Amino acid sequence: MPLILLIALAAAFCVSTSGCGYWTQYSNVENTKKMRVGMTKQEVLDVMGKPLEEDFCSPNVWYYYTQTKWHDGFYTRDECMPVMFKDGKLIGWGNDYFNKMYFSNQHIK
Repeated sequence: MPLILLIALAAAFCVSTSGCGYWTQYSNVENTKKMRVGMTKQEVLDVMGKPLEEDFCSPNVWYYYTQTKWHDGFYTRDECMPVMFKDGKLIGWGNDYFNKMYFSNQHIK
């Protein structure tokens, strides 16, 4: 019995110290399937949870961790999915949508 307990504790420790990056990114990708254009910020929070609090977030562009590229413990923009709002409503998400909006001079303020 003590061996099983030791293995369970070791597994729990490994999962908790590896950062929940894999589970977070998997959950975030799965949760995007529940998002719909026109949702309020609160509805997005209910579906996706709290966005990252990194320097590149703004009130109308939130970022969620979706893929590991660097394994360095830091979240970078290329590892995240932007979620965009206008007038408090969800207008789109994903890098393709963000690039289309940004480069078409429809800046999200």
